[in-house]
Parts: sequence; structure tokens; C-alpha cells
Amino acid sequence: MTNPEMRDTSNKDAEQLQDQGSQFAARNKVIHVISLSATKTADALIDPKLVLSWLMNALGAPAYLVGALVPIREAGALLPQLLVARIVGQYTHRKQFWFLGAVIQGVMAIAIGLSAYLLDGVTAGWAIILALGVLAVGRSIASTTYKDALARSVAQGERGAVKGAAGSIAAALGLAYGASFALGVYGGVSQTILANFILLAGTLFIAAAFLFLSLQEGEFEPKSNSKKSVRDFFAPLIEDRELQVFILARALLTSTALAPPFIVMATIGTSENSLTDLGPLVVASSLAAVVSAYGWGKISDKSSRLSLILAGAGAALVYALIVFYSVSISDEINLWLAGLFMFGAQVCYQGVRSGRSIYLTDATSDASRLDYTALSNTVIGCVLVAGLGLGAIAHFAGPNAALILCAILSAAGALAATRLSPVAEKAELE
Repeated sequence: MTNPEMRDTSNKDAEQLQDQGSQFAARNKVIHVISLSATKTADALIDPKLVLSWLMNALGAPAYLVGALVPIREAGALLPQLLVARIVGQYTHRKQFWFLGAVIQGVMAIAIGLSAYLLDGVTAGWAIILALGVLAVGRSIASTTYKDALARSVAQGERGAVKGAAGSIAAALGLAYGASFALGVYGGVSQTILANFILLAGTLFIAAAFLFLSLQEGEFEPKSNSKKSVRDFFAPLIEDRELQVFILARALLTSTALAPPFIVMATIGTSENSLTDLGPLVVASSLAAVVSAYGWGKISDKSSRLSLILAGAGAALVYALIVFYSVSISDEINLWLAGLFMFGAQVCYQGVRSGRSIYLTDATSDASRLDYTALSNTVIGCVLVAGLGLGAIAHFAGPNAALILCAILSAAGALAATRLSPVAEKAELE
């Protein structure tokens, strides 16, 4: 790599962790798994793509507010991270900031739940949007600081398994959540039931925050980020080829996050029954995370670059198969096959998430990890905003056209990932 700060120094972090004793190391892993499981489960309970959009429609909120949910949540969580990094980098620990981010998310989730109870129409819509915007800021704080906290408390070679275990637990709970609606356990979806689950999400965020404070985190010298100019923060985009390749691959692979709505449109369509049919697709999505998150984590521990390559290529294949089936075989895809397609797509999405997270954690030093995380997330936030253009393509040319573009982007992302240095393998040899 051209920039020495992007070189993997996680083995030093691991040595410091070992100095703390195996008891702390094992305890840290448990804390990470429980805390991350709780927040990931809360994310599923308050998912803006399905839960909040259904809720706002039920409350009578206008369509323009419903359409703003996902961009505000995703881009809002990524774009502030450079500012967060400038502040956080001046301190020796990260867990207090993760605590703050989780508490903000919890309080705002409770605010959304109360809005569903007390308000309706455009008033409810704006209240939920504003609360979600603040929640996204909390998510930004937690996301910016988590990789540092993970690197300082869990040794390299174990991080992917820790995150994968948490992902599998949360996905299993999310699966039960979706299945309960699909099976009519509550006698039908209602605003009150969803509001109760959203309040539960807020409780999970706050509980995870307090548990995370008990993490045994290695101490490092703070950086004087306040003296860094904005130009200095963006300098690695010009100077560090490895970071350039990573951001390029990650940007192309955002197609795996943007594709699911078009899979829904291309398979079950927008008929009157589409909301009912959506239940099995939610189950398929959760099941994909249950069965694949831990496995992807183990693969990423060996080679996060390989995870990105396999996941990108696999996603491109799934999208191409959907288009081929709907164009060449039948324009009506039965619900079971639609679920299978969604399952395959979400397995690949889990691989991308695991690979890019572990790669950035392992490939950066303690001195650069926070800045590089914030910088890459800021760029990806802009990419996600630009990705709204896929919706226009689907509107004018149909969902298959959007899926074709997603397939091309995913394949290109896999190809770009082959240009990344195999960080984990090199670290084992050094």
C-alpha cells in the first residue's frame, strides 16, 4: 500500500489485548456479541424500508415523507462521520462515544413509537422523520467509533466471528419477528403492535449502550484531530491507492444494498396483495442473515477481500437470474421462487457487509482507522444519495432495468476487490 497508515497494525492491538489477560479477552467478545446483537435486532424492529414505511402509510403521512425515510436513515448515518471523527479522535477511548450513539438511537426510537401512539397524518409523518434524522446522527456516532472499539478489544482473526455471531443472533430474532406477522400471530398488523415493537427497539438500544460501557478497551494516545483541516482529511483519497481501490469496490457494491426493492417489484410486483406477499420475503431476508452471517465472518477473518469478491460475483449472478427468468420464462414469479431469489441476494449482501467492515478494521492502523472509516463512509453516503437514480430507472424502464444495472455494478465491484491487498493473509506472515 502506498500510505503506511493504511497498513495493518492490528497485531499490535492484539498484543495489547493479550496483555490484559485471556479473561478480559473472552469477556470482551461476549460484550460485543450481546451489545451488537441487541442493536442489530433493534435495527430490524425499526427498519425504515418496511416497518416505518408501512407505519407512516397507516398513519396517513404524505408520500413525500414516506419516500424520505431510507435516504435520511442511510445517508444521515454516513455523511456526518468526518465531523464525528474530528471530535472522537481527541480522546483515548471509544466506548463512551458508542454508548452516546446507542442512547441517542434508543431515545429517538422511543420518540418514534410515541409518535405512532399519539399523532397521525402529516404531523406524525414529520415527527417520525425528525426523530429518524436524529437517530441517524446517533447511528453515525456509533458506526464511526465501533471499528476502533472492536480493534482495541478483540484480537485480529476473531473479529469477523464476533460480528458474524451477533449478526446471526439478530437475524434469528428478526426472522421470528417477520414470521410472527406472516403467520398472523397478532391477528393482523396494526399500528399499536408496530409501535410496541418500536418502543422495544428503543429499550434494546439503551440496554446495549450501558452494557458496552463495561468493555475493557486498550488505551491509546489521542490525536489532535482538531488541528487537521478538511483538506487533510480528504488527502488520502488522492494519496492512498489502497483506500481508493477499497472505496471504489465498496461504492460499486452498494448495489447489493439498493437492489432489494427492485427484487420485490420484479417478483411480487405492486398488486393489492403485494403487502401480504411481502411477509415471506422478509422471512427469506432474515433467514439469509441467520445462515450466512457467521460463515461470512469466518471467511472474512481469513480473507475479507475474498468475501467481497465472492459476494459481489454472487449478487451479480442472482440479479441476472431474476431478470432472465422474468424475461425469458415467465413474467409472473411464484412466491416461493421470489423468496429463493431474495434469500440468495441477501446472503450476498451479508458477505459484502462482512468483507468491507473487517477489511477496513484489519487494514488500518490505530492512528488512521477512525479517519479512514469516517472518510470512506462519507463518500459512500454521497454514493447512496446518487443511488436514488436507480428508482428513476425503475420508474421509467421497469425494475428489470434497475436489476441489470445492479448486476453490472456488483460484478464490477467484485472485479475491483481483486485489486485489494490480501491484508489478513499478509498479517499472518508478518
